[in-house]
Amino acid sequence: MARTNALKKDRKITWKEIKRQKTLLIISFFVVIYGVIFYYWPLTGWLMAFQNYKPKDGLLHSKFVGLEKFQFLFSDATFLKVIRNTFCMGALNLLTTTVMAILFAILLNEIRHTLLKKTIQTVSYLPHFLSWIIVTGILHDALSSTGIINDLLLKAGIIDQAINFFAYPKYFWPIVAFANCWKETGWNAIIYLAAITSIDPCLYEAASIDGAGRLARIRYITLPGIKPTVMILLLMNVGNVLNAGFEVQYLLGNGLVQSVSQTIDIYVLKWGISQNDFSLGTAAGIFKSVVSIALIVVCNAWAKRAGEERLF
Repeated sequence: MARTNALKKDRKITWKEIKRQKTLLIISFFVVIYGVIFYYWPLTGWLMAFQNYKPKDGLLHSKFVGLEKFQFLFSDATFLKVIRNTFCMGALNLLTTTVMAILFAILLNEIRHTLLKKTIQTVSYLPHFLSWIIVTGILHDALSSTGIINDLLLKAGIIDQAINFFAYPKYFWPIVAFANCWKETGWNAIIYLAAITSIDPCLYEAASIDGAGRLARIRYITLPGIKPTVMILLLMNVGNVLNAGFEVQYLLGNGLVQSVSQTIDIYVLKWGISQNDFSLGTAAGIFKSVVSIALIVVCNAWAKRAGEERLF
């Protein structure tokens, strides 16, 4: 009887809370509807990957071919190279952007002059708001045979003649990684800087009293203090390893570096749009999504086993 009364009381409280939060719930309802329409409903298009899809026949009347498109993908040597390129560039981008963002946030935090710190911080954000068209244009000018990079190398005596950086496959991945670092380091450092500022200042004061220098304080206080943030962001971003990019590779790539510049997104564009094979493009997209989810689950399980911060 007492349990029944408690349940009724909880139910009354729940309905009272619902009525009190009705405005928030109405807004949330529209957000959920938006998510269903624009994020989940389009997933019905994945059916194309198992069909020989023809626009004139539509999604419901196209011929069902099972896993034929997936078999073609994994028997295509070009697609296997594309997977390698995408994974390597994605991993390199993740590593370099994360490390550079952490280093930049730590260095920025060590600046004591408030005006200088804010100026540097503001300037570092600006590249994030530039389109890849502008960024790749700057890279083309800087790395061209008559660009500033070749001029500096020639004047320093490091090289004897100008290098066409976009003609050698060995330079392409570092160029892409550098472009991502230059564009996103300042923006990515925001959350790390916020994590650093949330560390108790008393810890730094105590360390200073004990004779710890700046490097020691960074090593024993700052880095451990932002470790949970770093782990969470790494787990969130590891799923984007196969989202190595499209614009920068498409704009900087050419026939000479095609073997290392093509990503899954470019492959989908060429097969799905240019050759009207929407089924093959959809199959490649499904593969990328499944691998991304698998990477998050595996890395999260590893973090849980290691006792680190995790997503779930």
